[in-house]
Amino acid sequence: MRIKAALIAICLPLAAPAEEPLSAIDWLEQAHPAPLPGPVLLEPPVAEQALRPEIEVSALEALAPPLGLVPPSITGLPVDLWYGSDAGQLSRLIAEAPVQNSPAMQALFYTLLLTEKRPPPGAPERDAEALLLAQIDRLIDLGATDPALALTELAGPMQSPALYRRWFDTSLLTGEEDAPCAALRDKPYLSPGYAATIFCTIRAGDWQTAALTLESVHALELLPPAQLDLLDRFLSPEIFEGAPPLPAPESPDPLTFRLYEAIGERVPSTRLPRAFANADLRDLAGWKAQIEAAERLTRIGALNPNKLLGLYTERAPAASGGVWDRVAAVQRFDTALGTGSDDAVAKTLPKVWALIHDAGLDVPFAHLFADRLEVHHLDGAAAALAWRIRLLSPRYEAAARQPAGDDAADLFLAALALGEPGGATATTDQARAIADGFAPGAAPPQALREALDAGQLGEVILRSIALFDSGARGNPADLTAALATLRHVGLEDTARRAALQLMLIGRG
Repeated sequence: MRIKAALIAICLPLAAPAEEPLSAIDWLEQAHPAPLPGPVLLEPPVAEQALRPEIEVSALEALAPPLGLVPPSITGLPVDLWYGSDAGQLSRLIAEAPVQNSPAMQALFYTLLLTEKRPPPGAPERDAEALLLAQIDRLIDLGATDPALALTELAGPMQSPALYRRWFDTSLLTGEEDAPCAALRDKPYLSPGYAATIFCTIRAGDWQTAALTLESVHALELLPPAQLDLLDRFLSPEIFEGAPPLPAPESPDPLTFRLYEAIGERVPSTRLPRAFANADLRDLAGWKAQIEAAERLTRIGALNPNKLLGLYTERAPAASGGVWDRVAAVQRFDTALGTGSDDAVAKTLPKVWALIHDAGLDVPFAHLFADRLEVHHLDGAAAALAWRIRLLSPRYEAAARQPAGDDAADLFLAALALGEPGGATATTDQARAIADGFAPGAAPPQALREALDAGQLGEVILRSIALFDSGARGNPADLTAALATLRHVGLEDTARRAALQLMLIGRG
């Protein structure tokens, strides 16, 4: 169902061409040309001799089918995004792309990973799979386990042990391990290890086979003692009733994490890699754990902000301090918006914004509330704050046409949102670097221009993401180069959003 939902967009109608092509029936109904009156006797000979002409033969390279969750008609990126690039180099750039501090770069990066595309032409099958695995691994690293799972399923998780391992791990983190376990019964050679085999055998209800396998693994010492103890408790929980809890694992893999959950000794996900936070979104976790996990995933762009809002407003805060202060502030602000009172909104907005900003959730908050803020008539500091929040939303252009103030900083932000920061006064080095990136003559660096000439669009976008991060950390030349390159390849909206976010919330 996940793949089906992700691919529904493929069926969206494309823009109609300027001239509709003829169907087969239309073509048959056209008037046929009149037949020739007889043989054409004066036709010149087609060849001087009967010898067979020399024919050059060259093998046509078979193009791999494009793979991805979102069609190019939606993303605007071509299927030959990786054309001309080395698969190994692309894998490294994907693994290292620094997107943690820029929501705009996060959105661009997810689009790059999920759009339908082919591997680089001529890449060996092994390198093409390594590139696909690099994309899946980075999605998992960012906590986007649902897209990672869907991409793995679309690629065919039974094609190789490496793909099956990603399928198995992501399914464990989302609580949907039934399908991978069922598939393992048909192809046991794909198993990531003895622990996975025993786990799936127990899940299938074959207790005797699981017990025999575990006993053999014990006898041959094929697994570490800690994992054997864990499997013992999973296989025979009644024997260990009243036993002291097992030591908490330091860096569990998804199966170990899931086994601890199954024996009733759940491991908190807060100190584990981000992907484990998805397990806390399920009802098995407490409300506080669900909120913290949702905040963690929303911060990196791996979760829809509406899910976080739903958790924030689910019930009354259970305590005060930390996450509970954010919950209470969001609920008060949401209630104020619902009353339609400008005074109530002006009173609650500064407090909730301060807490949300400290949590690094500025842009998700703007996406949730900017439209509702727009209809309120606020004054003073509240109006200025609401305007800046609206600049962080998708409707930043509409906000830019009605600046909250007339000082140089506000006028520059408004001009930037409209794509013309050069028409305003830049008062900081960062603002000047941004204005240079939007100047009419701004162009990508020479190396990136050469890469674009070679058709390496995907690689250039990845390099631009790295340049933007460097620029955000205080390198004006890199900031200018990143923005100029993004605009040059048609990513104007991304360039504007990234620059606005950098100026409004920082985090470089």
